[in-house]
Amino acid sequence: MNFTKAGLQKEITYKTSRSGGKGGQNVNKVSSKVELLFSVDNSALFSDGEKELINLKLQSRFNKDGLIQVICDEERSQYLNKEKAVERLVLLLTRALHQPKIRKATKVSKAAKMARLDKKRLNSVKKENRRKGSEDGD
Repeated sequence: MNFTKAGLQKEITYKTSRSGGKGGQNVNKVSSKVELLFSVDNSALFSDGEKELINLKLQSRFNKDGLIQVICDEERSQYLNKEKAVERLVLLLTRALHQPKIRKATKVSKAAKMARLDKKRLNSVKKENRRKGSEDGD
């Protein structure tokens, strides 16, 4: 990941509005709801391959203008809501850019195969002995 929180903040635009929820009478006066908008296509932080990957994985997060939209209205403070929104954006982008390790196919070792077959053979002999013992008792 070659992007930082500070680098992202230079390319982010914010919209603020009044939010519902806690805050009492203050809710009607202060614009504490934050809507963060980030353009992946216009960003200088990501390569073309990374942009394609982000666009593919975060399709549902784009608004009609093609911007990633993160809304936060949990806190009473606009500053705290901005901080939370940026953290969510960072989390979204890091998850989108994460590529899991490719699984390497491996074989079961000869020793493990032999141990499994020996265990099967012993179990078979044990059950065979039980069968012989019950026939003699009749």
